[in-house]
Amino acid sequence: RHSDTDRVLVVSAGVTVFEALKVADAMGPGVVRVIDLFTIKPIDRDLLVQSAKACQGKVITVEDHYPEGGLGEAVCAALASMREVSITQLAVRDVPRSGKSAELMAKFGI
Repeated sequence: RHSDTDRVLVVSAGVTVFEALKVADAMGPGVVRVIDLFTIKPIDRDLLVQSAKACQGKVITVEDHYPEGGLGEAVCAALASMREVSITQLAVRDVPRSGKSAELMAKFGI
């Protein structure tokens, strides 16, 4: 989902896409651009670069597992050549737990 006035790019995959879309809806039109990055290999670098530029280099990655070797690292690598980019990675940074998706995402700040 995107528009010409988006100010931040949210890149997610799997269950976190639905959460990203909820945020985009809550913020209103023209604020949050959401990319469902359903595969990181091969990664759609052109789409990521184009979208990051359109959002003034403000990027947030959202994943429901550890950041090492995941979506966030793949996005960082794909955008590494961009000078004006700020990437915030939301991911699980503690020992994983069992529970309902909403509870776990709230616990880990995703």
